[in-house]
Amino acid sequence: MVDAGLLIIRLVIGLIFVGHGAQKLFGWFGGYGLKGTGGWLDSMGMKPGVLMALIAGLSEFVGGLLFASGVLTWVGAILIALTMLVAIVKVHGKNGLWVTANGYEYNLILIAVAVGVALIGPGAYVLF
Repeated sequence: MVDAGLLIIRLVIGLIFVGHGAQKLFGWFGGYGLKGTGGWLDSMGMKPGVLMALIAGLSEFVGGLLFASGVLTWVGAILIALTMLVAIVKVHGKNGLWVTANGYEYNLILIAVAVGVALIGPGAYVLF
């Protein structure tokens, strides 16, 4: 049962991060692509915006793939946690904890899940 639980957590979190990365990198799933995301990051002082969008998009996309697949899960978890830490510092932290005020509650939960799974391990159900 533990292995099935870890698989569910890895797939849901990992694939959602793949989707977020694809939004930034390719403009898929309603995203703005590198140029649009880069412009938004530029407006927040994260320059050069397109490069920052590329780094964020790759971190989410690759981190999500690794996390979901169970291959180098700890690397995927680090990429996910670092991306969420940057989101807290640059976007959500000033708004307090609660997500209802655009706070960092959700980002913190994702960090806890990623780090927790990294510490436990991916379980028996991995890609290879």
